[in-house]
Parts: sequence; structure tokens; C-alpha cells
Amino acid sequence: MTTPTPMMAQYLGLKAEAEDCLLFYRMGDFFELFFDDARIASQVLDIALTARGEHDGEKVPMCGVPVHAATAYLQRLIKAGHRVAIAEQTESPEAARKARGSKALVNRAIVRVVTAGTLTEEALLDARSDNWCVAIGEAAGAVALAAADVSTGRFVVIDCSADALGAELARLGAAEVVASETSDHADAATSLRPRGGFDSGSAEARLKALFGVATLDGFGSFSRAGLAAAGGLVAYLEHTAKGALPFLRPPQLARAAETMAIDAATRESLELTCTTNGQRKGSLLDCIDRTVTGAGARALASDLGAPLMDARAIDERLDLVQHFHDQAGQREQVRSALRALPDIGRAIGRLAAGRGSPRDLGQLRDGLDGAWHLGERLGQIDAPLALLRRIAPALRGHGALIDLLRRALVPSPPIEASDGGYIAAGYDDALDALRDTGAGGRRAIAALEAEMKAATGIATLKVRHNNVLGYHVEVPARSADALMQPDSGFTHRQTLAGVVRFNTPALHEVAAKVSQAGAHALAAEAAHLEELTAAALAQREAIAATADALARIDVAAGLAERAAEGGWARATIADHPCFDVVGGRHPVVEAAVAKAGERFVANDCTLSPDSRLWLVTGPNMGGKSTFLRQNALIAVLAQAGSFVPATSATLGLVDRLFSRVGASDNLARGRSTFMVEMVETAAILAQATPQSFVILDEVGRGTSTYDGLAIAWAVVEAIHEDNRCRCLFATHYHELTRLAERCDALTLHHVRAREWKGELVLLHELATGPADRSYGLAVARLAGMPPATVARAKAVLAKLEASRAKTGGLAAGLDDLPLFAAAAQVEEETCDAIRAEVEALDVDALTPREALDTLYRLKALAREG
Repeated sequence: MTTPTPMMAQYLGLKAEAEDCLLFYRMGDFFELFFDDARIASQVLDIALTARGEHDGEKVPMCGVPVHAATAYLQRLIKAGHRVAIAEQTESPEAARKARGSKALVNRAIVRVVTAGTLTEEALLDARSDNWCVAIGEAAGAVALAAADVSTGRFVVIDCSADALGAELARLGAAEVVASETSDHADAATSLRPRGGFDSGSAEARLKALFGVATLDGFGSFSRAGLAAAGGLVAYLEHTAKGALPFLRPPQLARAAETMAIDAATRESLELTCTTNGQRKGSLLDCIDRTVTGAGARALASDLGAPLMDARAIDERLDLVQHFHDQAGQREQVRSALRALPDIGRAIGRLAAGRGSPRDLGQLRDGLDGAWHLGERLGQIDAPLALLRRIAPALRGHGALIDLLRRALVPSPPIEASDGGYIAAGYDDALDALRDTGAGGRRAIAALEAEMKAATGIATLKVRHNNVLGYHVEVPARSADALMQPDSGFTHRQTLAGVVRFNTPALHEVAAKVSQAGAHALAAEAAHLEELTAAALAQREAIAATADALARIDVAAGLAERAAEGGWARATIADHPCFDVVGGRHPVVEAAVAKAGERFVANDCTLSPDSRLWLVTGPNMGGKSTFLRQNALIAVLAQAGSFVPATSATLGLVDRLFSRVGASDNLARGRSTFMVEMVETAAILAQATPQSFVILDEVGRGTSTYDGLAIAWAVVEAIHEDNRCRCLFATHYHELTRLAERCDALTLHHVRAREWKGELVLLHELATGPADRSYGLAVARLAGMPPATVARAKAVLAKLEASRAKTGGLAAGLDDLPLFAAAAQVEEETCDAIRAEVEALDVDALTPREALDTLYRLKALAREG
């Protein structure tokens, strides 16, 4: 093994520190990557893979990206699932040479680890989506989550059961999940961290130190698992920021029971915030989002992902939506004002993370000023709006900071601070004087250029500037001979193809004054930038509260706009588990058919104690799945604080929402389509309560006819007798309609269809009673099945129906089958009898013959049961 060069030894040391991250190693104006990092990056970024020197006798693979364009490359690497450690030069080459000699290696250190969950840069984030980094905490068998969006400082701790963990992670849509290396709840996508960071005792001390408090009681009563999650998350953020912790607001304690529980399968099935292919377009969120700010869009997505379980809080949101709905003129004024405001939540996040810019301060100035004026306007509203009264004070603060930033900054501050020019004239007299000196020097240089042209007779002579030579004289090569003479007064500096560069004592003197004034001006502006940033950060929590208030107003006004567009109605939240919707519609489907120039057919849905389980039959494409989904979406919208697509609605709170509508296989986990269907159905039967809302479509269709019917029959009975929840159950098994005679809370409904002159007409209307048939052959013909195949199927169907008529059909004999609860009781009684027999046995006293007789008797008892 050869000894690595000093540079390669430094690189390998930093790479060991970076662990599984790609290492961006700063070399001048480039970030370089070596070895496997280079191979990976070259493929992801589609850049050339080269080589540099040798290590252990082999060429070292290398690729690089320009520092000025690094953000765009980082974005692609993060999107591809990689984490990147940034190794910066921590001293200049001049400082290194002065300290350690002419061949000294510049010191470098990892200053930041860039991961999907720790981004703050505007270019790397979706303005309309939260960016959660989530930690899983465990203590004494309990589980909790801690979630932070470091771009805005939001910090939430969520106590939940192990069963609800997946649902909460799905709700958050975490960009990154971390857990202890000993966690029982980590999967392949989870980043594992040392378990010491997840110790609840040390976590409590870390949180107290972070927020400068002696006790956490003011934030809530945290469980040990919650503390472990919060501590683990903070430790991870410290690791990625290399000690410079990003902005975190005090943690908000939440409990999963405070919001409607929606598992991952249901979210995907209902396409709440993204479609099944991961796109926002086509989702419920995309359909209803009329917000005009990024913060408002993020808040709406959060509301939709976590519908409330507090009727009072829901009504407060609806009151504000109602106000803006009824006051169209005021709604448009508010939306127009909001549309002009920058995203101050993310601006303060960048400043707190040490990655802010003069433009971020300008955004705070403009955003806080706009919030102040909006608060003044909303303060004139004379209406009992509890939510508005609670958030309005946050809009009308920060007067001193607004005034300071208005005086200190130019109207449009730049993103880059290095070139200066962002501090307004008149703010600092000394800075103005330096700028005047620099401007005077530049005028002197222009005058000197004119003099030199006249004296030399070279009309093409120019005074130029670059970072290497500074100010210098440049002439075409053909004119340079005269200036090369010893008595010309010009000193040769550089010869290039086509031009020659010189200096003069007079130019050097003036340039020194300009450069010195410029350097001092930049230093003065940098000092002011630091002071202004500190002034803003002193109010960061209040600024974050202002950002939240603006987002909440944007959500309410946007939902009012959507309701006015679609003729939506405000739902009444009842205190009992009812579900009464008149003229309900599917918002996404309605929008799609409207674009096609068609009308969506509205339908009613009334689930009551006497009719809490609807069995819906009818042909494929008739609208069963749409009907099921639209009612689930209406429940989500209402509890999120939105009007609903219906003529009217009275809804009891839904604690858990389940959707088993359609399925796909999950071959990566060894699950077929039918297995996925059964897993999801099992979860519903295990978790649904009388306050839940369940939609089930075609349960049992993925297996044989007899197996499928048996499963569907048992599931309907279980929901009716055991779960007792509100449920819409769509099926093609017409045999299930017999259950209406035996289940007092089950009613029959169907989507209407008819055949007209041999063609199937789908009416998409819901009617009471069972469908007369499935119209399967008509649908097959409509889908383009070859006529000969359809004719053959018709002949086979006739045979099957004749046979069914003789035998009584598939459901023959089921009429005498006990109901789910009764059957379960018989089985339990049989188990009790067998258990009693076994407990009464004196095993040691039994002869072999008696033991055999006892086994036969127990077997007979089991058979009778």
C-alpha cells in the first residue's frame, strides 16, 4: 500500500467522517468527488468521470461541479435519495502559506450535511409543501414521533400507538425518517443513528438547554417516548448542521387521537394529497387548493392530512370560511393582499440557519409590513369570528423591526451579499463616505484613461479590472511596442493572445484608493447585515407566528373561493355518529367531467342507527366506487374545516377513516393483490369503532367464487355486528343481499342502469333496493370485447343460471347460518366446554385406554361445536 499524498490523506479522513454521505470536497472554484462517490455522482448528474493521480497503484476516479452551480446539482442528488457532506476550505491559500509554508495544504472541514429532511434553500424546496424530518422514539414499550420542518421552525411531538405509527408517518409524508440503531420500528428507508441520542433522560436536558427553560412543563406533558423522539431529532439536526442548530420553535405536543386517523392505504386509495403515481395534480388537494401563498398551500395540505376531531375547532375554521364566502369583495381584497406577500416563514428559517441573504431581510420587511396593513383591515371586521380574533394580533406587531429594515435596506436587496450594494444610502454616513470615495476614484480612473489615450495616441487603450491583476491598462498587441519602451511610464504585467496588459504609477495610486474604499464599504455592509439579521432573529418566534396567521387566513379565503366556485355547502357537525349528505358529489371527478362539458350526477347518502351499513350493487362503471369515495372525501373535507361538495350535509365526527377500494400487488413485500386486499380488510376489522367511517369495494373478488363470497359474507356480518361503524359496502355478490333480511341496520341500494336497443346506459344514480343484475356482458361489449366472445359468454351464462335455479344458487343453505355474533358465541361455548374437560383431567392417573377414549370424546365435542 502506497502512502497517500497529503491532500488524499485529508480527503480520506473527511470521507471517514462523512460516513455514508457523498463528499463534496472544495478545491478552488469546484466541489470535487473521488472514488465511488465520483462514480455515483457522475451517473446521477450525467457529468464526465475523469481521474486524478493514483492511490494504491490505481487511478483515482474523479468528477466535480462548479461551486456557483452547486445548488442545482445538490437538488438532483437529494432527489435521487443521496445525502451530501460539504467539506469547505476553512482558510485561504494565502493564510495557509503564511502559517505553514509555501506548499502548505489548505485546511478543510465538513461544515454541513445536506439531507432531504434538513433543507432550507429556496431552490431545493417545494414552496407549497412542508418538508418534515421525523424521528421515531421508543421508551418502555411506548412509541412517539418528533417532526421538524427546519425551513420554518415548526417542531411537533406526537404520541401514538405502535399500530398508528404507519398512519402518522403517512400523514406527515416525511422527507426523511431517523431512528435509534436499536429501534424495532425502522425500515430500509430509515436513517439509523447512535442510540445515545434517543435516551429520554439526556433528551430532556438537551431540550431544556435548547429552549433556555428549567422545565418543559410549559410546552406540555411529554411522555418518555416523546422525549426520546424529540431528543433524537435534535441530536440528528445538530449532526447535520455541525453544531449550528437550525431554527426550531418550542415543541407542540400532539396526540394521534386529536385528529382523524387515516392509514397509509386509505390515503393512497383516496388520493388526498397526491395520486397513486405520486403526482399532486389530480389529487383532492390539487382540486381544492385556491391558496395564493406557499405557506397557505402548506397549511392546507396539513389540514387535509389531519382532519380535526374537535367540533368546536372545526366550527371556528368553518366560521372564517363562511365569512369570506359571504363577503366576496372582502375575500378578493384579502387574497390580492396575500398574493403580494413573500414567504416570511421560510425567510426567517434561512436566516436562523446561517444561510440567509439580504433578500431574505427584504422579504421580512415587505412581508411584515403587508401583514400589518392586512391586520388593520381585518381588525375592522365586526363579526364573532373566534379564530380571527385569536390570530389577528400576530399580524400587527414588529413595527420597530419594519422601520429598521425599511431605513437600512435598498428596495430590492440582492441574494448575494459578497458584492454589497444592499444597504440604503443615508443609513450610515461613514458607509456613504466610503462609497463616495470609491465613486470619485472610479471617475478619476475614467479621466486617467482619457489622458492616457490622448498621450499615447492609442484610441483602443482601456482600463480594465479583474480579480488577479486588479486595475490595469489593456491595449491590442499591435499597439504594445511603444508602451514597452523604458521611458514610456508603463510597466508590463501580462501578455495574452491579441492583448498586452500594463500598469502605471498613477493608475496604481488611484486604484489603491478605490480598492481600499470598496473593501471598507463591503466590510461595513457585512457588519450591518449581521446586525440586521440579529435584530430579526430576536423576534423569530413572533415572526413565525405572523407567518402562521397569514397562512391560516389564506387557507380560509382559498376554501371560500373554492366553495363559491363549486356551489359547495357548509356541513353541520353533529354530536352523534350520523352521516346525512344531500346531493353529494366527488370534487375531483366533477371537475374532470366539467372540463369535458358533462354534468356530474349528485347522490344522497344517509347513514343512521337504523341504516348504518349500505350494501351497494350495480354494474361496473356505474359509479359505485365514485359514490363510496366521494362520501369519504366529504368527511375529510368537513373535519379539515372546508365546505363540502353537496347541497347540504350533517355529519357526526369520524375518528377513523378506512378505504378498501381497489388494490395493487406489493411484490417487494411478497404480497399479491388479494393478499394486500385481505391485509387492508383485516386492519379495518381490527381497528374500526362505532365512530368510524368505512368504505369497502368488491371484498373477496380476488379469489375463487365460493371463497370470495364466504369472505365477503363474513366481513359484512362482522362490520354489522362487531364494529358497528358507518359503512358503504359495494359488491357484485348479489347473494349478500339476503343479509338485509337478518341484519337490522343493513339496507340495500344500487346504481341504476338500463339497456336500450341492446346498448347499456349507465345512469350513475343511486336508488334503493338491490340491482336486478350485474350487466357484466353489457359492460364487456361496451369495452370492445369481440362479438363472438360475448356471444359465447352469454351462452355459458344461460347454462350457469339454469343450474343455479335448480340448486338454489350459491347462497342456498346460507339462510339457516347463524349471524356473525351468534356463530362466534357458539364457537366460544364449544371452546369453553373443551377447556373445562381438559382442566378436569388428572393426566397422571389416566391409563392409556382412558387417554385414548378422552381424546375421542374431545374430538367429538369439537365436531359438534
